[in-house]
Amino acid sequence: MSSVALNGQGIVIDGRPQVVLCASLFYFRLPREQWRARLEQVRRSGYTCVDVYLPWNFHELAPGQWSFDGRRDVAAFLDLAAETGLHVIARPGPYICSEWDGGALPAWLGLDPAVRVRQNEPRFLAAVTAWFDHVLPMIAARQHGAGGSVIMVQLENELDFFDCADRPGYLTALRDQAVAHGIDVPLIACAGQGDLFGATGDAEGVVPACNFYPNDDSPFIEEEVRRYAALLADRGLPLLITETNRRHRTLRRLLASGASLIAPYLQSSGWNFGYTPSSGNWGKPGNFMSHGYDFGGYVSSTGAERPEYAEAQLLTRVLDALGPRLALATPGAAVEVTADFPTSSVPSVLDLDGGGRVVAVPNLNDTDGRAVVNGVSVAVGADSCPLMLLALPVGDQTLRLASADLVSLDDGLVFCSSVPVTVVIGNTSVEIAVGSSLVVEGVQVTVEPRSEVVAPQTPAAASVSQVRRRSTVPTEKPAGTHDLPPTLESLGVYRGRGTYTTTAELTDELLLVGAADIVDLSVGGRVRTLAGFGAVERIDVRGLSGEIHATVEIWGHANFDDARLPPLRLGALRGLGTLWTVIETRDISALWTVDGHWAGDPAPVRSLTGWSSTRIGTPVTYTRRLDTDTPTALHLDGVREPVTVTVDDGEPIVVHTEDPWALLPAGTKQLSVTIPHNPSGGGLRAELLTLNPVRDWTCAVQDDDMLTAFAQARELGAGIDLPLALAPGEETWLDVELPTLENGVVLRPEGTQLRVTGWASGECLGRVWVGDRPAFSGGDPDVLWIPPGWSGLTLLVRGVDGPATPELRTLRLEPT
Repeated sequence: MSSVALNGQGIVIDGRPQVVLCASLFYFRLPREQWRARLEQVRRSGYTCVDVYLPWNFHELAPGQWSFDGRRDVAAFLDLAAETGLHVIARPGPYICSEWDGGALPAWLGLDPAVRVRQNEPRFLAAVTAWFDHVLPMIAARQHGAGGSVIMVQLENELDFFDCADRPGYLTALRDQAVAHGIDVPLIACAGQGDLFGATGDAEGVVPACNFYPNDDSPFIEEEVRRYAALLADRGLPLLITETNRRHRTLRRLLASGASLIAPYLQSSGWNFGYTPSSGNWGKPGNFMSHGYDFGGYVSSTGAERPEYAEAQLLTRVLDALGPRLALATPGAAVEVTADFPTSSVPSVLDLDGGGRVVAVPNLNDTDGRAVVNGVSVAVGADSCPLMLLALPVGDQTLRLASADLVSLDDGLVFCSSVPVTVVIGNTSVEIAVGSSLVVEGVQVTVEPRSEVVAPQTPAAASVSQVRRRSTVPTEKPAGTHDLPPTLESLGVYRGRGTYTTTAELTDELLLVGAADIVDLSVGGRVRTLAGFGAVERIDVRGLSGEIHATVEIWGHANFDDARLPPLRLGALRGLGTLWTVIETRDISALWTVDGHWAGDPAPVRSLTGWSSTRIGTPVTYTRRLDTDTPTALHLDGVREPVTVTVDDGEPIVVHTEDPWALLPAGTKQLSVTIPHNPSGGGLRAELLTLNPVRDWTCAVQDDDMLTAFAQARELGAGIDLPLALAPGEETWLDVELPTLENGVVLRPEGTQLRVTGWASGECLGRVWVGDRPAFSGGDPDVLWIPPGWSGLTLLVRGVDGPATPELRTLRLEPT
């Protein structure tokens, strides 16, 4: 029987009600030798729990090839968490998001079109079973009450963002597997956009949790959070916030609004080693993740403590001081608060168990201000959210008001603040300066100053002392000849790269469709670098002839299901896509018949989007006869909102601004375009391109293991001086001598139009794109981190097509 229980008032562990502060800490984003230090650092912050994803494809490297040793020894990580006194929320997926390659779903699942990921579908669930059969027993053996510290297990992740056809069936299947493997701590499932059913399917025994990522300066945070706290309380459940922002001013607002678990995402930052980041993150299609995985948490990727670390220690002192009284608190009636600074629209209030109240008063400004709370004027520090106490019994007295955080009740009342504190005991009201102590109505009252994290001095940056250039290059593994370009996954490459080579009789233009992730396409010796994630690319090849050669690198499978570009769909594969020669281009913007609004029979003939009507926003369908005996491509120039294209009697295709194209099969007779009528939207111009596929491709591959083995086999190459110039598509391997530094070193390649991949100690560190590049998210996109004790730095440097000549000017070292 589990020693962890959830009820309408909160979380109970070993019979003791608790508010749990939880920091994300991911073993797969840190060197193993740093696990203990990072866990101890979280514990010193006062947090009592870590949440940890377990990425399926980090442990199943190829179909049936499992690894749970070295940096993949998750059992050892869980044991270390228990040794350091930290609870654990284990999150084994199968899908985890986490800006991780494919959301942790193995890439080869996409090779079977019948497998429907994240669905109640037999083939997918069979693959999940193999994963759960490996990982759930490890978790079950380390549950709280069974000698370990796992207090909850999360199934799936933010399923309410995904179009799952049978949510109850899918979550029930995952639950049944967890129970069958002996998981008896609470099973939870988190909602990413507030849809509790969407996250859990209301499966019995699966507790809904919420992820909140508000604007930290919004005055409306409390009202949204209180709504979910009330909804869950009606079900006899606590509000579990499994992900949120990292700022403690916001976390205090969540606490006062009724949260029992508060788990800011990624308080302890890390690194995306190797080829493990995902692609296509956050709004802009084709966004890459940087090597550094850091969103401003209280510990940086290199382990440095930031100002929020001190804020964590302060908040946990408040939790300790109030203890079960706060853990069992219930929503309270509103308290009248006015302020001369921006604050919450309706501040949250909790009634403490045993008497007393807490009201959170956030100062959303960067200057100190004053508020009036229950008729008493008090000072409130800049950028703070004091948890003010009202009507708290203190021995024979009543603390009617205290305007700052209470951090101890052991020897009188001890508060912590950056501004003077107003204390009202009985009929006596005093304002006590920071660093002072007074006796008020027989009660000793002390005000401590807020502590701060002192940033360590960073040693000056330097350049590397010696760089050697290798004379050899890694061999490629032949991957056969193919009529059309195959996906890299079908060639056995799930992380790595491949090459595609052919010759073709060229016209003036090529059309590349479905390429992902990074393509260096050389036609007749001229290289073009593409990172469009499947968006159709028109390539001018006038005057060119000779070999067509493409190098395609996997920079991460999509972790979101973004329908705007096919390679950004969850489970989408990587490769060159298809390449076509353009035989003819003609304008087909005229001669469309109109169906819709009041258009009669026979149908009027207009230009595309040329119908005039007062029915703004009502869809109009334009139809045109075609007579094609070869494949064609429709290009709609001017698309500003989704447009539906129907080919003959087929299923409608949605065309977006990001990729305003539709491929039409040979023999297409009729084409229809449906668009909401918008006289202010501008018109559409339609082009029809007649295509011929480029065939007979010879392929070769280098997976991540082959590249890592070559990097590890260092050779005594010739020493070179920087800068080093390269041509677009040209690459070279460099061995770099590094100083031995206790805390590791950050390497910052400086130059123009380069992609740089680094290896050390037999492991790929990550990749950097220097110069004009696609969008990146996460930490600093311009650096590679070499952990302490890792040796033998090797760099693969490749020139990239762009506005400047590729050049590596210097390799700057920044000690951490």
